[in-house]
Amino acid sequence: MLLIPAIDLKDGHCVRLRQGAMDDATVFSENPAAMARHWIEKGARRLHLVDLNGAFAGKPKNEAAIKDILNEVGDEIPVQLGGGIRDLDTIERCLDDGLSYVIIGTAAVKNPGFLHDACGAFPGHIIVGLDARDGKVAVDGWSKMTGHDVIDLAKKFEDYGVEAVIYTDIGRDGMLSGVNIEATVKLAQALRIPVIASGGIASLKDVKALCTVESEGIMGAITGRAIYEGTLDFRKAQAEADKGKKASAA
Repeated sequence: MLLIPAIDLKDGHCVRLRQGAMDDATVFSENPAAMARHWIEKGARRLHLVDLNGAFAGKPKNEAAIKDILNEVGDEIPVQLGGGIRDLDTIERCLDDGLSYVIIGTAAVKNPGFLHDACGAFPGHIIVGLDARDGKVAVDGWSKMTGHDVIDLAKKFEDYGVEAVIYTDIGRDGMLSGVNIEATVKLAQALRIPVIASGGIASLKDVKALCTVESEGIMGAITGRAIYEGTLDFRKAQAEADKGKKASAA
């Protein structure tokens, strides 16, 4: 299973929010490109970027920091980006800049036709991000709940041709309260495409728990606050995830 460090960008800095609240941000680095290099040196095989300002503004706002990260990373590992991606021109620009995947969240829920067009125009590069509480999808930086069932919506988007689904339990994100394994597995079992878990990873115990259900279709997990605050050693966690894969293959 792939562990994916999150680099959340706000005003050009690497931060973490608690439950998506922009006014509850902790700054971990003022040099996001150096942070990207740090995680690569720790063994990261993919990076997850979020343009937090972009998510709220509806268009990219941290492009300078994102380009710095992509220049630092080069072709070493894939980089995925979410936040404020609302049109095909933005996707094309992102991919031209060197991103491997773009993540469409709120726009996918509000404008499914856009997601469908994006999957057709950029096959293999579109990931959908679904943020949910109690099985219902939230949009607009988690500020609005919808009536959409997360599994029903994910199956619809799977048919469009998305590469993967990032599933975030927004009640747990940034809270170090553990992953909602049950909900993540339930979603993965309903889909043919892989699910990437997000939200709540606190320790090696959570990584081990995810590894036991990897075969259900969970390809990776995004981790943020835990690796920045030191409750999870990234290198050890990725080694544990790799060990789980070897054990299942044996």
